[in-house]
Amino acid sequence: MRILPRGFVFNIKGPSLFSGTASLHFLASYLNSKVFSHLLALISQTISFNGGEVEKIPVEIDNSEVVQRAETNAKACLEISELDYHGSETSWSFRVLPLLDLLHRECVLNETWNRLRHFWLRMTEEMLRLEEENNSMFINAYGFEHELSSRISLNGITLTCNPHYRYDSTKPEALLLADTMREFISYAVGCMFGRYSLDAPGLILANQGETLTDYLTQIPNPTFCADEDNVIPILDGDWFPDDITERFYTFLRTTFGEQHYTENLKFLEEGLGQGKRLDIRKYFLRDFYTDHLKRYKKRPIYWLFSSPKGTFNALIYMHRYRPDTVSIVLNDYLREFQTKLTARQSYLETLSISESAPPSEKTKALREIENLKRDIAELKDYERQTLYPLATQQIEIDLDDGVKVNYPKFGKALKKVPGLS
Repeated sequence: MRILPRGFVFNIKGPSLFSGTASLHFLASYLNSKVFSHLLALISQTISFNGGEVEKIPVEIDNSEVVQRAETNAKACLEISELDYHGSETSWSFRVLPLLDLLHRECVLNETWNRLRHFWLRMTEEMLRLEEENNSMFINAYGFEHELSSRISLNGITLTCNPHYRYDSTKPEALLLADTMREFISYAVGCMFGRYSLDAPGLILANQGETLTDYLTQIPNPTFCADEDNVIPILDGDWFPDDITERFYTFLRTTFGEQHYTENLKFLEEGLGQGKRLDIRKYFLRDFYTDHLKRYKKRPIYWLFSSPKGTFNALIYMHRYRPDTVSIVLNDYLREFQTKLTARQSYLETLSISESAPPSEKTKALREIENLKRDIAELKDYERQTLYPLATQQIEIDLDDGVKVNYPKFGKALKKVPGLS
């Protein structure tokens, strides 16, 4: 049972209860107790129940001290729950990533993580104490001392910062660290696009068609500036200055300093790989978009332009999309990338016939030439068959239509998303 703030709706699959004389906090305290669950189980044999069954459960409490303590407990639990929930970027009231909160932040990422993990542990332990106290209070009030226990297992504390609830695994701590590093990377990408900023809490650019000028109006002297053209390439190599991996390196230096940069990057990559170091460029190429789709439940806010075999990838932010965005991807990135690959191929062909080059280098060059030929052929087909025709259409989108309507307008130009593309 959860307290809903103003502005939220409900339906038959997620019914709501409105309080009369009793306070919402008292009802939340009672409805989340073991006593209520026990009484409800007597008349409802399934895991789902309706308003008629809830209505039959007695709620009379004569002891004003119990009522007051229940309200106090509920408010404390609500405060912890909100703190936990609002630390996620998908929360309506998200303001700052917990890992970058000044309350926990140190120059060394490992130390920052330890401080944050200790803080989360204290939150979980306090929620456990409050819930058990709440159970004990209602068990005594209803006379269920011999039928019910007030104890709760750690995996029953439903906070996302509690790994024992969040993961069904023998290594919950490693999974929590890995997900926290993924959340840090996701927030970094948000800062790259101007959705977030290190200099102000909450959303910055979140309206249709906003540009870098709109960003600089709100953040005149950014610590870490948003991308200028709303296109960030994701490639297997450092081919562009605004490549996502290079921009992330800059973000890490900006947030945790230059002095411990190498140590911090190593900690982050080992955290991502759950002990085995996972190169950040490989993460962006293989896993980032999958994680983004999971975080936003297949309704991505960052869209990935991707050639059929993934040789070319470029990310855009849908809120900053404009009708000329596809043309920017085509002219400034796809065609430029082809030019760079062709230049690389010419260099290698010269090397392969050079009399002064060692035989091993010639052999290696010949192999890379064959790979480059396949890559360039793929990119030319992607340009001719998909991206160029799309760029000429100057497609308009309306954010109010949502991702489900807008994403399919770009067809095979974007990364395929099952159930959406």
